[in-house]
Amino acid sequence: MADKASGSGITYQAVDHSYFDKRGLRRYAGVASLWALGVGAVISGHFSGWNFGLGAGGWGGLLIAAILIAIMYLGLTFSIAEMSPALPHTGAAYSFARTAMGPWGGFVTGLCENVEYVITPAVVVFFISTYLGSIFGTPESVLPLYWVAGYLVFVGLNVVGVELSFKVTLVVTVLALACLVGFWISALPVIDFGRWALNIGVDAGGAMVELPEGGGAFLPFGWYGALAALPFAVWLFLAIEQLPLAAEESMDPKKDMPKGIILGMITLIVSAFMILWLNSSVANGSFALATSGEPLLDGFKAIYGEGIAKVLAVVAVIGLIASFHTIIYAQGRQIYSLSRAGYFPRWLSVTHGTRKTPHVAMVAGAVVALVIMFAIWEILGEAEATATIGGTLLNMAVFGAMLSYIAQAASFILLRLNYPMIERPYRSPFGIVGAVLTIVIAAVTIVFQLLDPIYVKGVIGVAIWFALGIVYFAIIGRHKLVLSPEEQFALSGGTSGH
Repeated sequence: MADKASGSGITYQAVDHSYFDKRGLRRYAGVASLWALGVGAVISGHFSGWNFGLGAGGWGGLLIAAILIAIMYLGLTFSIAEMSPALPHTGAAYSFARTAMGPWGGFVTGLCENVEYVITPAVVVFFISTYLGSIFGTPESVLPLYWVAGYLVFVGLNVVGVELSFKVTLVVTVLALACLVGFWISALPVIDFGRWALNIGVDAGGAMVELPEGGGAFLPFGWYGALAALPFAVWLFLAIEQLPLAAEESMDPKKDMPKGIILGMITLIVSAFMILWLNSSVANGSFALATSGEPLLDGFKAIYGEGIAKVLAVVAVIGLIASFHTIIYAQGRQIYSLSRAGYFPRWLSVTHGTRKTPHVAMVAGAVVALVIMFAIWEILGEAEATATIGGTLLNMAVFGAMLSYIAQAASFILLRLNYPMIERPYRSPFGIVGAVLTIVIAAVTIVFQLLDPIYVKGVIGVAIWFALGIVYFAIIGRHKLVLSPEEQFALSGGTSGH
């Protein structure tokens, strides 16, 4: 029996109760767990990645970029804080867009997030492998073994159960924040802002040069440099938006979800500006950090010397582990939600019989990521693969995220305008203005991604991902949709599917 949605070419297929019985989740998460999920996903970006923006805009340019990106994320997260308890489904971004923009809008938005959540943990586990390689003196040719081991351990922890998953998330997130706070306390007595943070200058050809005595311009590359630093500032907040994916595992999503999102955002804003100020203000400064793969580690070395480098490297790995573990959680729920509704093959949404975790979705996401990484490793060779995984794949994740932010902000506006009757336990204080700012800043960020040749390769990768997904949905997926909670809510105008 099929039910065709009018005018959309979509077919729903009937399923019995056993379909959803095999796809059950278990509620556990409270405010603390949700806070840790959001902060933990982002925190690795405070350990590394953000610093490349110093080479694009100098310290002042990156500061301005960070402020603009913080405004974008505030607009986004407060919009999500309103939508998530109103539409408390695991689908999150897909769910919001499905109700606001129909099945095709929901699917494309889901694809945007899918790129982000499959690719981001691949990049993070790659960085983990390079840190572990330096700690244990492992040859570069053996790094892929760390990738496989990382996925085995942390997919395994996520499969064991939602209780353990959130407990591990809370512990590693608190440890990662403790590492950052330890650095801030260590740095405060020795910082010299003018000498180190402002030691970037520009030569006659427009290239970055070091100013040995510091005292450089606040905006060495002008306002253009500040805008060029936007894609790098994203790493200070990227993935906080994954919190609504835990809606069906939250004890009280209508109350706890807004609290978790807002507390997480406050934590990240404080941490982001502390690390930007203090990490740049110790010896070697902005110029050296602009090309560093381990800025926090370099900051610790500047304070304590090279003698304890390996111990400090272990400290830096904690932040990467926090993000890796939490984004694997998000990856599984994101694939699960699209599969449960029939957009992806339905077998991907089957949950563990006793643990009630989406183990198939998490394993599938891990396999896809590892296949991509190994293909790059084998085709390009070790040296070029390192730059591609650490650069192009990272850029794919950022580009997919920016597209999903635009779609989610647009969904918020459409839901406000077209569905005013939906119960909203929380309302964004920024309203439609905040969503519009999110769209504008995300669009500008995309423009400056496209102006960077390295980012363009990532954009091409996302285009291929989209093409494959859309072809599958057009030929197969749109004829196999199921009335999951997200679909029921959308088709009923918000009267059912809660």
